[in-house]
Amino acid sequence: MTVLPAPRPAPGRPVPARPRGRFGVQIFLLAVSLAFLAPLLLAVYASLRPYEETAAHGYFSLPRHLSFDYYRQAFVDSGMSKYFLNSLLIAVPGVLLTLFLASFVAFAVSRLRIRFGVVLLMVFTAGNLLPQQVIVTPLYVLFNRIPLPYWMSDSMTLYDSLWAVIAVQIAFQLGFCVFVLANFMRTLPREILEAAIVDGAGVWTQYRRVTLPLCRPALAALGTLQFTWMYNDFLWGLVFLSDGDKLPVTSALNNLRGQFFTDYNLLAAGSILVALPTILVFLLLQRHFIAGLTLGASKG
Repeated sequence: MTVLPAPRPAPGRPVPARPRGRFGVQIFLLAVSLAFLAPLLLAVYASLRPYEETAAHGYFSLPRHLSFDYYRQAFVDSGMSKYFLNSLLIAVPGVLLTLFLASFVAFAVSRLRIRFGVVLLMVFTAGNLLPQQVIVTPLYVLFNRIPLPYWMSDSMTLYDSLWAVIAVQIAFQLGFCVFVLANFMRTLPREILEAAIVDGAGVWTQYRRVTLPLCRPALAALGTLQFTWMYNDFLWGLVFLSDGDKLPVTSALNNLRGQFFTDYNLLAAGSILVALPTILVFLLLQRHFIAGLTLGASKG
């Protein structure tokens, strides 16, 4: 097998120089990445060491014994399995309903010629500017007065049910999703929709068979973000759920805190376990998530 020499630049043609500053940018990005990953790496490192060892030698000392005992203990002692289920019962329907309703509104605002469409989009966007803590008390009073059948809520009201948390999550995340999807749908070629109308497609067909398939990257990116936000939320579950067995998994970490003593290595192991579902969702939707974030990057 003959190995050919590398091609040399033609005589008189200057060799293209590397862009200046690229090395500095890479160093800066590496430093920022390490700064963001440092707390996570420290938590993983602490969760593998006994508390007695870190108490004696410090968290930044070299390990003498590593094990996964804290992960088993955190999962069993906190009853994390039922809290995982509660979080999934909140996040999965919340994400699906939010994207479904947001795509409806975004399609009507951006693709259909309706009156006050821009005003409607501004109203949905302005809803994100309202601090959530401002309406905690009104919602608490309201949910205690909304009746539900027994098969939907043990308390016979919207309060102390997963439906309350799902409803609040949808209400607060809907505006952001409508804003993103409406602006993305505006970038779609109108000729595609006009061709579908010429072929006799109704509004439902234009939405379901023409627009939604083109919005798949944007929907995947929003789905990843929405699942992360709803799954990691702690406030609404704490406010609207009084039954401890209905709380989301973020509240399960409180079960690892003792009355007089807290093993922070055990707490770190529980935190890593709680974060695993969001990491898994990101890895599964990583390709679509990155595609959704880079949409329009090459357009002039």
